Order: sequence, then C-alpha cells, then structure tokens
Amino acid sequence: MKLPSQSRYAHSAIPSRPVYEWPGGKRLALLVVNNIEHFAFRAGMGSDSTGLNPVQNQRSYAWRDYGNRVGLWNLLDTLDELAIPSAHNINSAALQACPEIGPALLARGDEFIGHGRSNSERQDGMWEEDERRLIEESRDVLTQHAGTPPRGWLGPYIAESSVTPDLLREAGFTYVLDWPADDQPFWLKTRAGKLLSVPYSVELNDSPALIARQHTAREFAQMITDQFDEMLRLSEKRPLVCSIVLHPFIVGQPQRLLPLRQALRHIMAQQDRLWVTRPGELAEYVAGLPEGVVPGSDA
Repeated sequence: MKLPSQSRYAHSAIPSRPVYEWPGGKRLALLVVNNIEHFAFRAGMGSDSTGLNPVQNQRSYAWRDYGNRVGLWNLLDTLDELAIPSAHNINSAALQACPEIGPALLARGDEFIGHGRSNSERQDGMWEEDERRLIEESRDVLTQHAGTPPRGWLGPYIAESSVTPDLLREAGFTYVLDWPADDQPFWLKTRAGKLLSVPYSVELNDSPALIARQHTAREFAQMITDQFDEMLRLSEKRPLVCSIVLHPFIVGQPQRLLPLRQALRHIMAQQDRLWVTRPGELAEYVAGLPEGVVPGSDA
C-alpha cells in the first residue's frame, strides 16, 4: 500500500544515530519557549478558556488580552527569579499593539521567534504569494523591534502549507519549530537548502493540555516534572531536547503560575546537568556539528 507521504526528511530511528554532546558535555538541553499573541476583536480565530470551538466575543478576546496586560509580566518575573533564559514566539501585531513587550524581552536578552502576524489567522490555507507576504511582514516587524532578523519560526497554530519550509528558508530563516517528530533536531529539505527542525513540544504545551484536554494546572506541572525526570534519565544514552511551551494568557494566571514555578524550580535544581538555552543558540550549535551527525545533514 502506498500512502501519501512527505519528502522533507527521511526516516531515522533514534538508537541508530551518532551520539554527540551539548556544550559543556551536557546531554539534556532545556528550552522554555513562550508565545506572545495578539488577536482581532470579535473576528478571526482564537482560543477560549472554556475549551474548543470558541465564540469570538468580548470575553474570549479579553481573556487572551490578559496575557499581554498581566500574564506575561507575571511569567517574566518567574523566569527572572529562577534565572531561566527564554525565547518567545511573537505575533508581529503584538509588538505593534503593546509597546512595552519588545524592550522587556531585549532587556532579558531573550530571543524573538517569528510567529506570524496574528493568531487570528493561519497560513496553511493561503496562496503562496499571500503566505510569502505574511512571513516577510512578520520578519520585518520583529527585525525592527529586536534589532536583528529572527532566525526561527513557529506558524500560528503550528500550521504549514505545502511550501512553508521553502518560503521560510527563502526569507532567511534557519530553523523551524513546526515539526514535533523528534526529541533531537533534524534537517528538513527545502528548495532553497536545508532548514533545521528544533524540537518543540505539543505535549508539554499549556494550550492543548489546559484548554483542549482540560487538565488542571497541577496536572500540567506534574507532566513537566515527569517529562523532565524521564528525559534526564534517557539523556544518559544520547543528547535530547526538553522543551516547555507556555502562553501567558494561560499560565500567567496566578493559580497556574504557582505550580508552574514549582515545576521549574524542580528542573533548575538539576541545572549543573543541563544546557539551559534558547532555540536559536541550539540551532547554531547543531549547524556547526560535523556532517552526518544530525539526521539530514548529509542530504
């Protein structure tokens, strides 16, 4: 039987790959990635605190807007307290609508990652020229606020069209977070050259966990500690990436922030065994590894 298939990467079972190390001889890299999003009022797409199939009204808009008014600042205080560097998937509209955000992220030395214009739209249904325009507009606004072009991309709703990786590579992006196929990075093929896939969890992600599956904040915190503890054990065999994905309008709520802080404190107690980094730094390190070490690097 011949199924529809993708041609971006070849199959690779993790035990068959070369073993390498992260900087400092570490085997587990930790990525804490936050999503900063801005939405249209009473229009387009957007999640809702009550679950799936949201109605776009003033309540759902205001719940999400809490993230940029309050939740983000709660979360940044927690990351500062625990000395955790972070990266942020940023809708370009959020930087334009909320002028305090860009300077705050720059002050922390955090990474700006392209995340479309707004999470009121998604790119997988666009014509190629419209999608190219979306990617370039997002890139240019982030460049204006960060001072340097973003290297990484996560599509709104982690959605892609059939040409998204090609357009990203052509627009100057070097890595993408859209392909949750692995606990190690691997290279994707595009018509403009290779594009690195950096692990980005759809499991340790507060949006599907707390909104779609309706887990509690303490269940989500337990997921984080369980995933981390097991990945730390597994990393004795091979290098791995543990990514934790957050949204400030979700975990920036105080009752959710407390168990999240406890889970992050549990992780940072093992800091000496970790490479606590950002996706762009990880991608740069991987790009410097010898050919043949990372899947797809010799394609």
